[in-house]
Amino acid sequence: MAKECENESCSKESCEGCPSRQGKPDFSEPLNAHSSVKHVIGVVSGKGGVGKSMVTSLLAVATAKKGYKTAILDGDITGPSIPKAFGVNARPVAGEKGLEPVCSEKYGIKIMSTNLILESETDPVVWRGPVVGNMVKQFWSEVHWGEIDYMFVDMPPGTGDVPLTVYQSLPVESVIVVTSPQSLVKMIVEKAVRMADLMHIQVSGIIENMSYLECPDCGKKIPVFGESQMDEIAQEYGISSVARMPINPKLAALSDMGTIELYEDHALEPIVDKVIDKQEQE
Repeated sequence: MAKECENESCSKESCEGCPSRQGKPDFSEPLNAHSSVKHVIGVVSGKGGVGKSMVTSLLAVATAKKGYKTAILDGDITGPSIPKAFGVNARPVAGEKGLEPVCSEKYGIKIMSTNLILESETDPVVWRGPVVGNMVKQFWSEVHWGEIDYMFVDMPPGTGDVPLTVYQSLPVESVIVVTSPQSLVKMIVEKAVRMADLMHIQVSGIIENMSYLECPDCGKKIPVFGESQMDEIAQEYGISSVARMPINPKLAALSDMGTIELYEDHALEPIVDKVIDKQEQE
């Protein structure tokens, strides 16, 4: 039997749209009809400047190395940097099945980013929030991704419109939080963790970038930006998978040259293994 309207002043016609008769709204965006994406992992940070896009790139490379079909949806619409890290600059071509993403050279990682559709990569994206959010949804629904095992979504920093759009529109299974050691960042990271909790999305792991500098002579680890706050956050929120990335000039150079796929490091493998093992078990 239909639920009776709680507002006695409603007419029969207006009652159809009454919130008391409606269930939870569904904002999910349909995937491109010719694509299949098995797992969507968000990469988030509470603030900018912690190396989130670089970490997203490395996570995708590490996953592709394990033989999985991998993609990156660059959701940082106004500050896209994924194409630069991979050295891709070809413009996506519109085909019968949708806009075709650009593939990285070594591992064939499929990439879609605002910087691939702008006239120049230095053109500013001066768009309001709703337009930015719609672009993320278009990347999901109008791009022909094909068969993808793991898609990493590089989200803009903070807890605003675009992260909310991603959480509500895409089937995000879990998120990985990127941080740096400063005490101020600890507070900001907690905001990102709590937002994921509010959206009922699990945090698979925390990655502390720029965690330390390793002395080239003696191998001592020097905490340039202060002592790590990561273990406290992980313990407080029950996050078991953590990783620390050092300050590495070689990584910065490879990223600047667009050859991030050549970087060899095992720091992120525990996070990648945790994400893959969890999803494969499910």
